[in-house]
Amino acid sequence: MDNRFNNSQLIKKEAKRLGFESCGIAKATFLEQEAKNFEKWIKDGFQGEMSYLENYFDKRMDPRLLVDDAKSVISLSFNYYPEEKQIDNTYKISKYAYGEDYHKVLKNKLKELLYFIQTNIGEVSGRAFVDSAPVMERAWAQRSGLGWIGKNTLLLQKKKGSFHFLAELIIDIELAYDTPFSNNFCGNCTKCIDACPTKAISSEGYLEAKKCISYLTIELKKELPKEFQFQFNDWIFGCDICQDVCPWNSFSTFHQEKSFFSNNNVLKFNKKDWEEINEDIFLKIFKKSPLKRTQYSGIIRNINFIKL
Repeated sequence: MDNRFNNSQLIKKEAKRLGFESCGIAKATFLEQEAKNFEKWIKDGFQGEMSYLENYFDKRMDPRLLVDDAKSVISLSFNYYPEEKQIDNTYKISKYAYGEDYHKVLKNKLKELLYFIQTNIGEVSGRAFVDSAPVMERAWAQRSGLGWIGKNTLLLQKKKGSFHFLAELIIDIELAYDTPFSNNFCGNCTKCIDACPTKAISSEGYLEAKKCISYLTIELKKELPKEFQFQFNDWIFGCDICQDVCPWNSFSTFHQEKSFFSNNNVLKFNKKDWEEINEDIFLKIFKKSPLKRTQYSGIIRNINFIKL
């Protein structure tokens, strides 16, 4: 038991050195309750056009099917709350997209952490995951003691809020496991539910993704539904409304990760700048940005939808 505890402390210390805000560890097992909830969510069609969420159900619910002989899930959070924000009265993009694509930035840090584990603990096999594989990251973060899943369906951490990326290492050694976070500190607050322009957040605690502005501006590739014509509030890539109104985010601190600083002047873009951008300039400015996901055509579609 001592070795497992010492190894866990060693991993958490290195995770902190790499810039991760929080690190917790859970036993790799089947997510029974989450499987029931997710299956119902898919059956109700709330995933919209994100058909990929219907794939690999068994692997999504059991990390032992993703990593041979998996024993532990290491959950990590990384702060991305920016000090500098966009100017007022402009087309808005989510704060997570101000800098470089977080997938690559965090994947590199996870690889460093895995190498550290292999070097300092011994023969360890595992895989790194950053929001790009069938992993129930919020469920594992909760099971690892990082925080609770709020009414906006995001992971909330006391004194830290929700402006953080989640990532996981699934490895094949046993460690000392943290106590799952069992409390929910949302209480009677419904600010996120009340503030959502498209009514995507249910009072029952689920997100109807096909109504979510983030889904509509990024994931949906076809024509935007006219029923949401005047409800985007100038968001053209993602949406932070349910986070901005959350009282727990009053505790957010500014990140210090240079890769997430905006270095392309995009925060000073006014509406005219966005409207006049052409594809060549878009590709140059957003070469390393998450905005590449929706592509130039998607950004222009979203702008035109708002302008109508």
